[in-house]
Amino acid sequence: MSSNRDRLFDILYAKSFIYREDPPFTLVSGRQSFYYFDCKATTLDPEGVTLVGEVLFDAIEPLVCSLNIDGIGGLTLGADPIALSTAIAALRRGTRLSPLIVRKEPKKHGTQKWIEGDAASVKNVIVIDDVITTGGSTITAIERMRESGLSVVRAAVIIDREEGGRENIEKTGLEVISLFTRSDFNARRLKNG
Repeated sequence: MSSNRDRLFDILYAKSFIYREDPPFTLVSGRQSFYYFDCKATTLDPEGVTLVGEVLFDAIEPLVCSLNIDGIGGLTLGADPIALSTAIAALRRGTRLSPLIVRKEPKKHGTQKWIEGDAASVKNVIVIDDVITTGGSTITAIERMRESGLSVVRAAVIIDREEGGRENIEKTGLEVISLFTRSDFNARRLKNG
């Protein structure tokens, strides 16, 4: 791991990861789990969000050029700070990525659009999310972007809970890039005793 990646993992482990057997956590999907990831505790931390942008851009930078990717975004609220920090990291390195926000429901007035940001000048997009369990939120963002005429070329997440979300997203025809997996956190938990 690079030093930025190592530091990001440390912050995620300290701020965003909780393990508890009794009672287990109830997830958005309704499933029960001993593992809980609150990535907003990291993505709303100044150092954490900066590192998320840097490490995610490290992971996608080779694709940005080879696939002409010019946009990055996902379903609000989890994806918003990730899109912004990654776009900033890209710009610092001389690459323009437009951050996009996919609304959970269309705007009720004016244009009634689903996507905020400069979507009109974007063609190829990476859809992002903070955590995937079933992949439902990521798939919703993929569908909304495709309906808006954008070409979604990859999905990227901070943490893959390894509970079928990756496979569900791959059924939409996209490869998934994950910075970390639940196994990474469990290995650290077991190592720490």
